[in-house]
Amino acid sequence: MIAALAYPLVAVTGLGAKATAHATESKTRLLAKALPAETSYLYAPDGKTMLTMFYEEYRQYTKLSDMSPIIQQAIVAAEDSRFYQHKGVDPKGVVRAFVANAQASGVSQGASTLTMQYVRMALRDSATTPKEVQEATQQTSLRKIKEMRLALDLEKELSKEEIIERYLNSAYFGHRAYGIYAASEIFFSKTPKDLTPVEAATLAGLVKSPSQYDPASSDQKEATARRNYVLDRMSQLGYLSPDAAASAKAEPIRLKLTNPPNDCAAVPEKFNSWGFICDYLKNWWSSQPAFGQNRLERMDKLRRGGYRIVLSIDPKIQEAAEKNLGAGTGSPFANGIVLSEPGTGRVKAMAVNRTYSLDLSENPQSSNPEAGPKVKANYPNTVAPLLGGGDLPGYQAGSTFKMFPMLAALNEGMPLSTSFNAPHRYQSAIFDGWAPTNASGAMTGMQTMWSGFGKSVNTYFVWLEERVGADKAVRLAEQLGLRWRTDVDREQASPSKVKKWGAFTLGVSDATPLEMANAYAAVAADGRYCEAMPVQGIFNRDGTPATYTTASGISREVAKPRCRQVVTPDAARAATDAARCPTGDTPARGGCGGWSTADSVRGTVGRPVAGKTGTTDSTRSAWFVGYTPELAAASFISDPDNPFNAVGDGQSQIPVNAVAETLRDALKGKPTRQFTPPSDAIVG
Repeated sequence: MIAALAYPLVAVTGLGAKATAHATESKTRLLAKALPAETSYLYAPDGKTMLTMFYEEYRQYTKLSDMSPIIQQAIVAAEDSRFYQHKGVDPKGVVRAFVANAQASGVSQGASTLTMQYVRMALRDSATTPKEVQEATQQTSLRKIKEMRLALDLEKELSKEEIIERYLNSAYFGHRAYGIYAASEIFFSKTPKDLTPVEAATLAGLVKSPSQYDPASSDQKEATARRNYVLDRMSQLGYLSPDAAASAKAEPIRLKLTNPPNDCAAVPEKFNSWGFICDYLKNWWSSQPAFGQNRLERMDKLRRGGYRIVLSIDPKIQEAAEKNLGAGTGSPFANGIVLSEPGTGRVKAMAVNRTYSLDLSENPQSSNPEAGPKVKANYPNTVAPLLGGGDLPGYQAGSTFKMFPMLAALNEGMPLSTSFNAPHRYQSAIFDGWAPTNASGAMTGMQTMWSGFGKSVNTYFVWLEERVGADKAVRLAEQLGLRWRTDVDREQASPSKVKKWGAFTLGVSDATPLEMANAYAAVAADGRYCEAMPVQGIFNRDGTPATYTTASGISREVAKPRCRQVVTPDAARAATDAARCPTGDTPARGGCGGWSTADSVRGTVGRPVAGKTGTTDSTRSAWFVGYTPELAAASFISDPDNPFNAVGDGQSQIPVNAVAETLRDALKGKPTRQFTPPSDAIVG
């Protein structure tokens, strides 16, 4: 009988040694360093205003010094009264459980110490495969023996205080509360440091069976009985006086429930428009190799890594962008704007005339005649990434694409004064007889890059693209961040067809406002392209900046701008000089030819500004991309549901005004900066 009772203990040191051969010293060290999943927090640029959280298990790691001693005492009383006496495995508990289970012919009593429970949780939380999760939690004698062995070893590595701290941060308390911080907040809307004996006993009682003893359920009888049991145990162990325990047992459980926000749909109402920014952050995160090998791993890191993420959005610029949109949320035409910072790529504003919401019940039917009767329109509510950064292809950007062949030509050494007597209609031999026309007969005649860009002369830019090569214009656009998301665009950009893509210069390809703002920002930054960046800081759970290792083995901060020189500074400055013509500004070196397509912009902005208008056939969409040395902005108006639903000439001015007025408001009160003029050599 004595031998039978002693068997589990013998197994730990004898037979258990064979069964747990893999539970080596390195495994113990791994568990000693293992940390549970932790919530990531998204903040406004001030680093203080929390917008939302990302989590699978709502948890915030809390030091023991930031917990009330009463919760430590309550958890010991509830789960392991001999915690401070044993060394990871409690012999008395094992014998007691063995006898009870033998008498019950089943499992009626456990023998798990707090250390053993922590080992189980740590193994589960550090598991990387479903098999490892199963092995960590399955109810078998072998698993129990391994658990005991690891518990004994772990107590040699960690102090009792470290173990109970980790336990309290790992345990599940029910009601989506993982760890004591989440439990304190969700059930009582307070921190662990402020828990009362009644509250601590209630939470400690939950660990045994979170659903059975949940005090937030309709019936609190079982929760109260369990709490009272914990209070009695605390009294028996000397943590509470008998009178204090009796007084606490007489109190009802008074909850003050908190529902922690999760994901972008939970962004506060007053920051509703920031939901689109939040969504862009998630899409950007999922593409960053620093956070994993694939999208699944990266999103898992976001929801479990305990990051502190600070957005790059400037609230003043965001407010200006929202205010200056020209179409209301009830319009089928999406009117959006994105602003990017030259030299860093940091996104400073993203606004669109939509309400960020998953509820599409009140949306009208889609304007697309090919959509079924149950398909809802994208307005007024949507979470679709209409501004870019997601999987939508974007919108045909029209003549804003003329920047790419012009920039490629300048970078190849062609001067701004490059002239061509542009006819109203031009038949291209290089592009297999394709014969585009100009929007107006007034564009006919001798044009340079200044006047051709200012008036948006189609035939001049088809001729220019012939000279520099369509492939060079397309590849330059790719270097400036554009991606081809439709089958047609990918085919045209393929090596076998790209040299014949004459229509590229007229903007027949889809692009997003995010891409266009960032591409033009590179021109404003003297040809230095910076990847679009939605953050100004990402910090690990220990407060250090999140980093990644480059291909050359250099460690870099994830939130640090990633820039590269794409064209020469002189080519970019020359392109900017020509791009001052469409806005009504005066270039430093040439003449605009007497008129331009958006001559009101310079007067509205009130400082040097460059940019380009863009419309598609029948004005199905309209664009304007503009920039100063400090900011680049891209605005569009189009129907995302039905690209054949024409915006019309009457609304083509909306993006022009949105960019001009937003740049004006965003830069109000700031010193006026001048563009650097191009050199004599590139002027010609």
